Amino acid sequence: MGGQVSASNSFSRLHCRNASEDWMSALCPRLWDVPLHHLSIPGEGGPDTDDDCLNKNPHFRTRKSGCLRLLNRPLPCITWSAHPGNGLILCPQALDVTEQLVKNLHFVHMVYTTALVRGDTLTEISEWLERHPREVVILACRNFEGLSEDLHEYLVACIKNIFGDMLCPRGEVPTLRQLWSRGQQVIVSYEDESSLRRHHELWPGVPYWWGNRVKTEALIRYLETMKSCGRPGGLFVAGINLTENLQYVLAHPSESLEKMTLPNLPRLSAWVREQCPGPGSRCTNIIAGDFIGADGFVSDVIALNQKLLWC
Repeated sequence: MGGQVSASNSFSRLHCRNASEDWMSALCPRLWDVPLHHLSIPGEGGPDTDDDCLNKNPHFRTRKSGCLRLLNRPLPCITWSAHPGNGLILCPQALDVTEQLVKNLHFVHMVYTTALVRGDTLTEISEWLERHPREVVILACRNFEGLSEDLHEYLVACIKNIFGDMLCPRGEVPTLRQLWSRGQQVIVSYEDESSLRRHHELWPGVPYWWGNRVKTEALIRYLETMKSCGRPGGLFVAGINLTENLQYVLAHPSESLEKMTLPNLPRLSAWVREQCPGPGSRCTNIIAGDFIGADGFVSDVIALNQKLLWC
């Protein structure tokens, strides 16, 4: 189950404070008529791969990944920590989300950080949007293995009840001006086909280019390879998330995801500054990373929109 983004210490948090809280409305008016999938939008988070939602509540419990089952034998004290990779909140503005999404769900992906998710987060986002009526949030919910239809309905009902008319129903990817004219501020992608059929407020899953790489240069090569294959047609994410594999974890048992990521941010940020948004086959759209409050990441991603004015 998604909606969880990056994590540091013991709780999940968004750090977008290096950029203006109202950066979307501060864009050049020429960009207000550019569809969102052709803009450059900063995000935080990553996709989950082979790990699942874990919870003390048996209704939400699913199986552990093979890696976690293996690690639970020699390293039982650390296997309940996790990488923040079960979904994302793409945050084109400054939110301080301390605990993510509905019903005390825990998300796990590898070993280093953990996230607890609670229902008050959606309300926190909604209240922030009320104070910033020209900003837009994209929420991506994914990896629902083991979640019953009733729980899907519960989660979707929470989303609809809290955001109400702020939700943009699926259709053509809108522009900022279109969203503003309709009073819509939230796009929710939801990776469950039956829920999509029942609720027109939900959008299909947002593709995520996730390299699953430990080394920075290997991750950049992966991203360049994906660009050479051509961008998806709608919203999509290029992830600059480094990912710890089993070999790395065993070699660095006391390491943290933050310690792994921060020394590599300057090189990753240099790659970000080389990108260009727009409709071209090699263009980027949402760029997401971990610990995005560091090293000017958010400002760098937002600044890419200026390149659209050069065309």
